[in-house]
Order: sequence, then C-alpha cells, then structure tokens
Amino acid sequence: MPTPKNLEQPRANALNEQFDQERSFSFLENLYLPEIFKALWYSLKQMFQPKITLQYPEEKWDPPSIFRGRPVLVEDNGKERCVACGLCARACPPLAISMQANEDSDDPKERYPDFFEINMLRCIYCGYCEEVCPEEAIVMSKDYDIVFESREEAIYDKERLLVPKEDLQDRLEFLREYKNRQFGQFWDFQEENNIHSVRDRDEEFHSGLSLVEMLEQQRHNDNVEPESEWVR
Repeated sequence: MPTPKNLEQPRANALNEQFDQERSFSFLENLYLPEIFKALWYSLKQMFQPKITLQYPEEKWDPPSIFRGRPVLVEDNGKERCVACGLCARACPPLAISMQANEDSDDPKERYPDFFEINMLRCIYCGYCEEVCPEEAIVMSKDYDIVFESREEAIYDKERLLVPKEDLQDRLEFLREYKNRQFGQFWDFQEENNIHSVRDRDEEFHSGLSLVEMLEQQRHNDNVEPESEWVR
C-alpha cells in the first residue's frame, strides 16, 4: 500500500489495524503545549475584537424585511383588508387560525371577519398564511419578542392582530419583489382590487331572491349580449 503524501512512514509496532494513519509525534507535540498556547492566543485576540453582542433587552435587534415574525393583519384606512375567505386557516399546518365571516352591505368589500384569532402557542411561523392570502391581508411582521403569562393571553384576537399598513411597508415591498421573482415579473398586486363586491357584477342583484329566481336571472344575463367583452 503506497504511503500517503501527507503522513510519515507508519510505525512498525502499530497499535491497531489502521497503522497507515499513525505517525510519530515530536517532544513538544507529546506535551500538547503548542496547541494550548495557540488556543490561548486566539482567545486573547478575540477579547480586543469589536463586540457584536446585543445587550438585550436594552438593545433590541431590528430584523430585515425577509424575517418571519409574528403574523399580523394589515389595517388599511382604518379597516382590515381581510375578506374572511378562509384560505389562511385552511393552509395553516398546526390549525392555529380561526375566523368567522360576516357581511356588511355598506362595506365595499362586502365581507369581513366577524372575529379573527391566532393561537400563538400553535403558530410555527411558516408563512403559509401569507403565501396563500389573495388580498395581502395577513403578513409576517418583525415582532419576535412575545411573552405570555397564560394560555388565554396567547390567543390574539383581531384587535391585537391589526397593524397599520404604514408599519408593514418593508414587508409588503419585500413580498412584491419576492413574488415578482417567483412568478417571472408578472405579479402586480393592486390595492384597489381589495375593494370589490359580487353585487358589482350584476346591477339587478337582489338579496331577497330565491335560489331558483337567482338562477333564472343568471340565465337571462347570460343570454343578453354584453356591451363589451369585459362585462362578464
């Protein structure tokens, strides 16, 4: 067997079968003093290096926009963006999100969450809720300093989850750039798309119609020639 280039000639009186990995040590190497002094010298040099440790909690870390912290609801013009579609609750792996939808005829969005809760003891900060949200209504914030004294305090309701859009601008801009790379520069989320209603599709919509009457009304609308190709 050829001798490795980086090793000395194996000892004749090998102590084990892997004798080709053995080599003779010098006197200083047997004392281990050079390696001890090297470790002490390295520690001494590090004592005079600039300190990068934050003195928490007096000094707090400012995470970058890519950081996935506590999920929050986006508050736009004093109202939540959420339309209670339920996609975030369906996509949540630990089932930490729960909500109940409600309708408001005076609200241009038509639907809103009557209540919205996130159990922060279950949340694993995966960001799936943010990925599936079609309205950019729930995003991952920079909040990582979360403390609870009871299980009840760990359940965040809608009032505790709402955060103004201005405070989440960094994350929203990151999502826009991230999704543009993911979808090949075709992603263009328009905030005005959040203001929509099913009632806008049919001026003759009447909430008092029965299901049969609504189907007949829809057949009538389908048989009418639209004014433009974008009406339907």
